[in-house]
Amino acid sequence: TRLTAWADSQQFAAEVEQKLGTSAAVVTQFLGRSGRAYDATVGTFLHKSLHKAGTYFSPETLKAVAALPSLGLTGTMHARHEKAFANDPRLVQLFDRYATYNGSDPYQAPATLSLIPHLEHGIGAFYPEGGIYAIAQSLHRLGEEFGVKFRFNEPVREILTAGDLITGLRTDQDIYDFGLVVSNMDVVPTYRKLLPQQPAPERTLGQPRSSSALIFYWGIGREFPELDLHNIFFSADYKAEFDAIFQQKTVADDVTVYVNITSKKTPADAPAGQENWFVMVNVPHDEGQDWAALTAKTRRIVLAKLSRTLGVDLEPLIRAEKTWTPPGIAADTSSFGGALYGSSSNNALAAFLRHPNFSGRLPGLYFCGGSVHPGGGIPLCLLSAKIVADLIS
Repeated sequence: TRLTAWADSQQFAAEVEQKLGTSAAVVTQFLGRSGRAYDATVGTFLHKSLHKAGTYFSPETLKAVAALPSLGLTGTMHARHEKAFANDPRLVQLFDRYATYNGSDPYQAPATLSLIPHLEHGIGAFYPEGGIYAIAQSLHRLGEEFGVKFRFNEPVREILTAGDLITGLRTDQDIYDFGLVVSNMDVVPTYRKLLPQQPAPERTLGQPRSSSALIFYWGIGREFPELDLHNIFFSADYKAEFDAIFQQKTVADDVTVYVNITSKKTPADAPAGQENWFVMVNVPHDEGQDWAALTAKTRRIVLAKLSRTLGVDLEPLIRAEKTWTPPGIAADTSSFGGALYGSSSNNALAAFLRHPNFSGRLPGLYFCGGSVHPGGGIPLCLLSAKIVADLIS
């Protein structure tokens, strides 16, 4: 089955009715519920610190409290989707996919996260002009306009303290005096590497990790007009795939494959007549698995699945290749175990168990990025930075 998940909710609902047989009204009703859940919670859970008393006396929080009975804190995403789309497991699987947007398991994650589809079908996904890296370039340019000094290729080795006060940073080049420090490194290596003398919040750091990714960057020697910017090739047994990731800590024998092709929108990203493929499989975070063997196995599985689906032998078309594994992600991004989203959201209290955006012990120390509130992914990482900026100001 081939389905186009149009951004427009009405067009998407009509596509589902035509291709899968579930009525457009059922899909529209579900997306409406998703939108109401988002509207009720966004002001509290995404734009404010959950660890400040003032948050809980705001009108936004009263709105969220009133919506609690409908948010599905005691059920799972999968159970909610099965109830909504019981007659089509394909549609259940499509909506279960949204759990991966924050590195979680739809068979464990609370049904509250079923609000995520609203971001795509209610608000809309956007493609940055110039590609995703243009966001980083824009932030850099904006920082310079505000007088920010960037020191690249100078890793921080330690956050310096005196008693319970932040005093600065140490790098290999110098010591810098600061009374205020913001760490955008994953909180686990922040405490383990940059604050080795400070007591760490072990319960928070010990929360179960999110999934990681195994990524193949392929330069493909021809164009595939049947593919678009975002493409998902689903596995036949989603439950087995998530059990492999979160229970067995390995990679399933049949995996869901996400293929992103930015040259569809930015032709200069690939030579004429060719395409740049970002091929991603959700995998567990690194706990010492044999990633060389798992990578080789997964590559074979992915090539076989894509070749079979597209009706072409894909491997001879690969002109350039690079692979990124969980250990590589950990080394390159300072994410603990290569977990893409810090801790997982596989229980109803996960949002409250994330590390706060500030230190309760060391005034002047703040945290942003994917391992702290409100979570991982570029939009939420940027919101974490905004929360920190609001806290500081």
